[in-house]
Amino acid sequence: MRLQRHGKKGRPFYHIVIADGRAPRDGRFIEKIGTYNPVAKPAEIDLDFAKAYDWFVKGADPTPTVKAILSHEGVLHYNHLMKGVAKGAFTKEVAEVRFNEWKAAKVNKVESAEKAIELAAKTEMKKRLEAEAKVNEARAAEIAKKRLQEAHAAAGVTEEAPAEEAAEETAAENTEENAAE
Repeated sequence: MRLQRHGKKGRPFYHIVIADGRAPRDGRFIEKIGTYNPVAKPAEIDLDFAKAYDWFVKGADPTPTVKAILSHEGVLHYNHLMKGVAKGAFTKEVAEVRFNEWKAAKVNKVESAEKAIELAAKTEMKKRLEAEAKVNEARAAEIAKKRLQEAHAAAGVTEEAPAEEAAEETAAENTEENAAE
């Protein structure tokens, strides 16, 4: 059991295949049992569970990456449970129930991890937008103050108090315009 690389440079896509150990990596294979796309977040795995389990039981030796994929999909756990059934530790029905419980817990864990990543991304975006809004407000206030000073300089007014009040009014107007956009 190994991965057969496809896809463009820097964008790998793999087929999970059963191949003779002497065959080249991307060469001849016996059977294709799935695909693996590591570029997607989270990685996309499409695996024919029954074929993978059948080949694993027959003695196909997976590469370390394929073994990790099989473990992630539950093939190794299912094999462990079936060995327990063969030894008489429990029945096949009990093994199926245990496997289904494990699979449900795994799905919940993956979904909660995806939601946590999504929530963290939203929180980060919100913080960046708030920081950007603060910077924009500060820039608008400085521009308004500068324009007011230029206007007073052109008019020949030297009073500071009215200039500060006008700058505050202009800054408030600019903030309202930015909020409307």
